[in-house]
Amino acid sequence: MEKYGIKQYAYLGDAVWELFIRKICIEKAKTQKAMHDFGIKFVNANFQAHLYDVLQNFLTDEEKEIMRRGRNLKISISKKNNPQIHSLASAFEVIVGYLYLNDKERLVELFENVKKYLNN
Repeated sequence: MEKYGIKQYAYLGDAVWELFIRKICIEKAKTQKAMHDFGIKFVNANFQAHLYDVLQNFLTDEEKEIMRRGRNLKISISKKNNPQIHSLASAFEVIVGYLYLNDKERLVELFENVKKYLNN
């Protein structure tokens, strides 16, 4: 039984993902502008939606189900944004938040997988 709902996992996952990317930023960039420029490439709905697809072969069936539920989460976005991309990005944030609270070891594995992808 899950302790929190999908919205809470997405909310937390957004923050955890940004912190993960910021840590990489301070390792790779020296100036504030360079850190910002590096970070915005990866902390956005388009990139997170892309990771949704990239991670499919890495995830367990249970994790895929959690992401599916995140993908179906009702979210409000401005009309200029693509709702399908935001749904996939939310799904990614949900699994990050879920793993952060329930299986940090698995979250580290997921982030290591993402790091390999970022370095390609």
